[in-house]
Amino acid sequence: MSSADGPDAFDGPDPAAEADPFDGPDPFDGPDALDGPDPFDGLDLARAPADAPVAFGAELTGPVLLAAYRRGLFPMPADDMAAAFHEVRHGSEVAAGRIALLPGPVGQDPYALAWWSPDPRPVLAPGEVHLATRLRRSLRAGADGYSTADRAFAEVVAGCAEGRRPVWLTPALRAALARLHRAGVAHSAEVWDGPELVGGAFGVVVGGVLSLDSMFGRRPGADRTAVADLAARFAAAGGRLLDVQWDSPHVRALGARPVARGDYLRALTGPAAPAAPETGRLPLSRLG
Repeated sequence: MSSADGPDAFDGPDPAAEADPFDGPDPFDGPDALDGPDPFDGLDLARAPADAPVAFGAELTGPVLLAAYRRGLFPMPADDMAAAFHEVRHGSEVAAGRIALLPGPVGQDPYALAWWSPDPRPVLAPGEVHLATRLRRSLRAGADGYSTADRAFAEVVAGCAEGRRPVWLTPALRAALARLHRAGVAHSAEVWDGPELVGGAFGVVVGGVLSLDSMFGRRPGADRTAVADLAARFAAAGGRLLDVQWDSPHVRALGARPVARGDYLRALTGPAAPAAPETGRLPLSRLG
């Protein structure tokens, strides 16, 4: 994120104070409220593909989504064209039992919902997110920049969906993520320029692992700043590992390294982070 050139962000309206009071975690809805039948029970990831979906189908709800993250999976909904491609490309592996086909709602094309668990999995320690020297310098110089967490979760998810093709943050997935947020297991970081939301990132916590789903930026570097901010808050809460899901030069530049899927799955069963990330307003200069 470039340094703030406008009015003092701390003197203007506080977007956190004006946020929807129902946007934060619901004290009456915890992770236990999402317990239910696990459609992934019996899924053998030891035999599952490393670079293809490990399952298709199921219903995209809050309980199913949390069950997936607990097993090291994440969803990629598909439109009709992509679903047809999945069936042609992976139908033989489904028939052979290497990719699971899960029951779902009547009339739903199972190939319209793919579940992934890449092997290897890119991860990094939450306190080791790398930001480029120029971006760190900009953060140090921009004393007015600040962030919050879990104050605008829905807006962050919407920002991550803006202009993305193909559309994977579908209404059903966004509703399931909102349910996880209300239960206190999905978290966001927000980067502000005065009253304007200019960047954000969000992910889901399982045990001591934060699986980062997406990020966006409306200023140069605001997306990576949001990742660093959420990681720092997670580390301060006792979190142990960040999962960035897909390996790429971009996540390698953030400091990610690949680990075997089995090692990642074992990390999910470790002790939980002792606290939720701090949600209050913090200066971005601390990340520089």
